[in-house]
Amino acid sequence: MVAYFWAGVWLFLTVSTSVSEASDLDYVTCGTVLKLVNTRSDVRLHSHDVKYGSGSGQQSVTGVHSTDDHNSYWQVNAKQGVQCPRGRPVKCGQTVRFMHLQTRKNLHSHHFNSPLSNNYEVSAFGEDGVGDEGDNWVVTCNDMYWERDAKVRFKHSATGGYLHVTGDTFGRPIHGQSEICAYPNPNDFNYWTTAEGVYIRPQEDTDKRNGDSDDDYDGHDEL
Repeated sequence: MVAYFWAGVWLFLTVSTSVSEASDLDYVTCGTVLKLVNTRSDVRLHSHDVKYGSGSGQQSVTGVHSTDDHNSYWQVNAKQGVQCPRGRPVKCGQTVRFMHLQTRKNLHSHHFNSPLSNNYEVSAFGEDGVGDEGDNWVVTCNDMYWERDAKVRFKHSATGGYLHVTGDTFGRPIHGQSEICAYPNPNDFNYWTTAEGVYIRPQEDTDKRNGDSDDDYDGHDEL
């Protein structure tokens, strides 16, 4: 199963795209497949084909401590209706989507209550990477680009909530997994950093320094 999964990862990436699992890439780039770790609770953002029993009834999103679960991989894509070339560094303040690689649904939020803490529910939504504006998240960081290993927040465009770990855990059928929600205020439980993944190398090292037109970047999203 694991071998099949990784074969799918490599097939998904175009042959012409340079990839790296080394630490020499400074930035997260469009098309990168990665795991996100909450820096306070040390859980990885996770999803699976298990639906919430309340709220939206959509596919659940949780946090897990396991480092080798292939259901914790997400692909970084541009926001709905916008192009971001693979390998282009993601800017702080840029709006992105995270597609769950195994089920091809997008990280999503809305005004349904989360099942344990009654904040905004976070789910996985859409089909084959196509969803709606509830899939858009603003990368909130202090530099020009989203740096690997930096602590960043993800602010949901529609609700204004931050991707967050509450500390509450579920019972069956996802016993022990942490609740993920969108929380109205920034705090230490909504900081995230990158972990394992397949990082897409920029096509040209000068892309991030030149005055390219970044149609996928909306300066009004910067916090």
